[in-house]
Amino acid sequence: MSETFYVTTPIYYVNDRPHIGHAYTTIACDVLARYRRACGQDVHFLTGTDEHGQKMAESAQAKGITPRQLADENSAQFRSLWEHLNIRYDDFIRTSEPRHETRVQAYVARLVERGDIYAGHYEGWYDVGQEEFVSEMEAKAQEYKSAVNKKPLVRYQEPSYFFRMSAYRQRLLDHIAAHPDFIQPEARRNEVVSKVTAELRDLSISRQTLTWGVQMPNDPTHTIYVWIDALFNYCTAVAAGEKEAVSRFWPADVHMIGKDILWFHAVIWPCVLMALDVPLPRKVFAHGWWTSEGEKMSKTLGNFVDPWEMTRKYGVDRFRYFVLREVPFGVDGDFSESQVVSRCNAELANNVGNLLSRTVNMITRYFDGAIPAPAAGGPGEAAVRAEADALAGRLAEAMDALQFHKAVEASLLLATATNKYIDDTAPFKLAKSDAPADRERLGTILYTCAEATRLVALALAPFMPATIERVWCQLPYTPAAGETLPRQLAWGKLSPGAKVTKGDVLFPRLEPLEEAR
Repeated sequence: MSETFYVTTPIYYVNDRPHIGHAYTTIACDVLARYRRACGQDVHFLTGTDEHGQKMAESAQAKGITPRQLADENSAQFRSLWEHLNIRYDDFIRTSEPRHETRVQAYVARLVERGDIYAGHYEGWYDVGQEEFVSEMEAKAQEYKSAVNKKPLVRYQEPSYFFRMSAYRQRLLDHIAAHPDFIQPEARRNEVVSKVTAELRDLSISRQTLTWGVQMPNDPTHTIYVWIDALFNYCTAVAAGEKEAVSRFWPADVHMIGKDILWFHAVIWPCVLMALDVPLPRKVFAHGWWTSEGEKMSKTLGNFVDPWEMTRKYGVDRFRYFVLREVPFGVDGDFSESQVVSRCNAELANNVGNLLSRTVNMITRYFDGAIPAPAAGGPGEAAVRAEADALAGRLAEAMDALQFHKAVEASLLLATATNKYIDDTAPFKLAKSDAPADRERLGTILYTCAEATRLVALALAPFMPATIERVWCQLPYTPAAGETLPRQLAWGKLSPGAKVTKGDVLFPRLEPLEEAR
């Protein structure tokens, strides 16, 4: 495992307020960053906002304000939501910041010097909503409408500077073939390979009709295409390619994105980096989209899932848990409130929360709150220990593959096995006996339960950090200084004699929606 780990969200476009798609990507990055920090890596987690482009200028004009005012207003909303969702990012970059703009111009100037940018004339179709150029073939197939919002494409004709992207076609295909994990999931990689193999055209990268953006360094009458400007944030934030200390974080280990912006990150971005002789990111992972109660989200239907509303109803940590637990990361998912209630009650209240409550209550009742010392385990402990011993490996495998639902499953398997262990061993019956052997056996059972609960909490901490802090208020555990998560997940870290403390219910049951109404 390397000493550093660099993970990024996309920088979110600020022509509107954040929604579940933005929250989903950012929560995933936060969970991954927390896990990697716990494993001892020096993590750099970057997020931010993309603030230039025609769509931004048009949205501001519709509101009767300047693009800068709109950017300030909506960028602040993203920061506020990330604070609310307990996102621990290391840097928040805005593309309107001087540190970004000056470096973008420096990179583009280098491309001009190398001959990878040339003057030309652009005529073709443009998707304003996606800030994306569309080929004639694609436009015709889409009936000259946006593939995303179905609004008519715009016909552009004006002088432009072009990036010689076609010159890097074979080099990109070779890189993808040599690095199977570069684009994930596999279906997205196959999609990119198919499209690049069929055609890779030079890219128009400037506009004269737009002023809200970064000027071309060689020609201030042109503004740099927003998707060239925006992509550079991943480098400008860590000064990659420049002689500064933080450049040690490059290349990025993971660019986490939605599948709608795959082309920009898996094709345009690596081609630009190749032209600059800058190492490519190690992985671009494109996750799926969310529907709402089985329907595509749209402004017309008014069915966008609002993270603020959902967290007010169900709590921040339940929301964080649900979006990463509900579907495998990489495929589409449906946000259903009834499923939120069902899953959180079954897995959190009845399983994890119940395990903590049963364990702490029994230790309090039968051992005056002091964790008992275990004797040698017997056959009854085998199932619990098997799940406990497998936890660290399962967790590492799932997190390395960005399969967050499997990381949660590993914790739930241990919680389920331990709750069954309590039912099978019936410690409340043993507690009625005064026999020394039964007392010793009771101590072993309750130590096993407490230790298993500790491991479940450790594995779930990146997903539900605030809630797991409440676990440590009930179950006395403080890791040794500098002890990494894999070592903390070893069996036997709880100290016999340490005092547990009864607390509030960790996950109060949620009322089924029909009853709540």
